[in-house]
Amino acid sequence: MSQSRLRCAVVALTALPLLALGAGQAVAAPAAAPSAAPAAATSQVTAIEDGIARTLATSLTDPALSERLRSATATAPGGAELAPLAAGAPGLAAATARADRGIATAKGLGADLGPLLRVQLADPSMRAALDAGAAPLVAVAATDDHARTVRAYDTAGRSLGLDTGTLPTRPVYLVDIDTAKAMTAGIELLQREFAAQGLGSAAQAASGWWGTKITSIQVSDDEEPWFKGAAEMFSLVSGFGQDGKVRVDSVAMPYLQYDGTVYYPNQILVNWSNYKYNLADVVLMEDDGDTNYLALAKAVAAVLLTITDQGAYIPLVNAVLDALPASWWVDDPDYVDSWYTLARTSTGRLNGARANGWMTVEPYWVSQL
Repeated sequence: MSQSRLRCAVVALTALPLLALGAGQAVAAPAAAPSAAPAAATSQVTAIEDGIARTLATSLTDPALSERLRSATATAPGGAELAPLAAGAPGLAAATARADRGIATAKGLGADLGPLLRVQLADPSMRAALDAGAAPLVAVAATDDHARTVRAYDTAGRSLGLDTGTLPTRPVYLVDIDTAKAMTAGIELLQREFAAQGLGSAAQAASGWWGTKITSIQVSDDEEPWFKGAAEMFSLVSGFGQDGKVRVDSVAMPYLQYDGTVYYPNQILVNWSNYKYNLADVVLMEDDGDTNYLALAKAVAAVLLTITDQGAYIPLVNAVLDALPASWWVDDPDYVDSWYTLARTSTGRLNGARANGWMTVEPYWVSQL
């Protein structure tokens, strides 16, 4: 969580049956979530982070490391990279390097992505106690919105349960991952995998192309408690490519981090030269730390490749939602909202199908240099 108590737009998942189609969107009503296999008590990424949290806590008996961490989190309240801080502590450094590789692999990004772990103070109000010499605790920036307690470790390695509804009186460091870095790599992986699976036909050459530009956007959600970490969002834009096959484009939206905040990105969401029809669908998703991009790409491809062009546009949002792994429908989901049948001519405010977000869009001509 950042200095201003970062809030990410994670919402309870519902399946969204299509009720009506409009020129730029549809109205959908929530339905029961699909049955999901029981989730493991702890995800692979969270388990790795938890191990590092304990190792870091016990390493803070080293005054030099403790001071480096205190100074780094003061100058980088949004999170300081753990690897360089751990460089002077051999045991922690080796464990951090292993954990970075393990997290990258668990997210489907390979083991050579580089450092991902970071650490931050859970809340700026804890700075005074930390500066006064209070012994800090170390916890993991949890992904479960409904958790009543979060596990933290003291410098002796003992586990303590912290009430998620009350800000701790002791300083707490949160171990988290650099989701912006992970998402950048994940978006690149999604595009490569979609193209390899035949979901990314090449656009036709032209002197320019029409796009849909997001002029403003906002997501809505309740403020999340102190133990939540940062999140990054991205969209999956789907439609039928020029070759008549389903196409999916992934669009990074790393600026979209706080609920209740209006952003003005002027970002191109759709390149219409990639699509056969004048319609496309958008699914807004979040990397909550546990997102496995390779599994996502393969799951989406497996479903969408079964859909064939019938000579008319077919909405694809439900197919994308149906493709999500069962574990994504448990606890903290990765799905945020969706927009059906976005048209090249769509202009103005478009509300999301589950009313958790809106965006204003306009057609935009991109000229060739």
